[in-house]
Amino acid sequence: MGLFDKLFGKKQQQETLDQGLQKTREGFFSKIAKAIVGKSTIDEEVLDQVENALVSADVGIATTVKIIEALEKRIAKDKYLNAGELNNIIKAEIQNLLVDAPQDTSYKNYELPSTHKPHIILVVGVNGVGKTTTIGKLAHNFTLAGKSVLLGAADTFRAAAVDQLTIWSDRTNVPIVKKEMGSDPASVAYDTVVSGVSKNVDVILIDTAGRLHNKSHLMDELSKIKRVIQKVIPDAPHEVLLVLDGSTGQNALEQAKHFTAATEVTAMAITKLDGTAKGGVVLAIADQFNIPVKFIGVGEKATDLLVFDKVDFVDGLFQMEG
Repeated sequence: MGLFDKLFGKKQQQETLDQGLQKTREGFFSKIAKAIVGKSTIDEEVLDQVENALVSADVGIATTVKIIEALEKRIAKDKYLNAGELNNIIKAEIQNLLVDAPQDTSYKNYELPSTHKPHIILVVGVNGVGKTTTIGKLAHNFTLAGKSVLLGAADTFRAAAVDQLTIWSDRTNVPIVKKEMGSDPASVAYDTVVSGVSKNVDVILIDTAGRLHNKSHLMDELSKIKRVIQKVIPDAPHEVLLVLDGSTGQNALEQAKHFTAATEVTAMAITKLDGTAKGGVVLAIADQFNIPVKFIGVGEKATDLLVFDKVDFVDGLFQMEG
């Protein structure tokens, strides 16, 4: 049992996840249960209902087709699968679509790689997805796990972004590097890394501007930030974390396309899953971009930002009462 498990309890984390996925579970995974209940054989009608349930959850056509084709292959071998067996097969196929995070950056219990220090995470995403709030929650949880944290307010395009991150800095008692609105974001990032190295912090979280109206400008800005912080730490940033709003469904996929084209995204955080029945977008994003989901947001509290575990996630989707 790791430190984070000791702090919050594995059971409590699973309960938080189950509660956060309630709308998604009720919205469409319950449809899967209804499609197969009482069936002694799995026929085309059942598969059609499963397909409709997946599509309605914004799993997406391409990802849904993969799941259905995999089910058809399994059913072809044994046409007399019962409901419980089909349920387990669907769960297994969904889990197979979810990309495992590299072992050295899995963040289980909010641990950090031992190969370098500080660990620098560049956080990207459009305005309104919960990017700055996610950074604040990460700072809180890393601190609870015994890590020293430094924030960098490099989203200088919006005064509100700096103000919001400052509030999280005060709330979590985590230091922040910031400058006035309109300052060069790269200079803020550089100063943050220099400060973090001098203070020997464990993790640095750098916020960036969330503009997509000019993709080439976004790419130039992120590239510049990378170049300047590499003057201090040549292999930084160690991660580029893309924050997406799960409640926007297919719009989140479009944002992922833009950002993965503009920069080398290494991980994703999916927010606001507690307020939507479109939680299937997590599957679509992980499948289509082959990038691991590291964190999911399932509530307002800082501890409602959970380290993503694909087994727990899929279990939560299928955890039907009774």
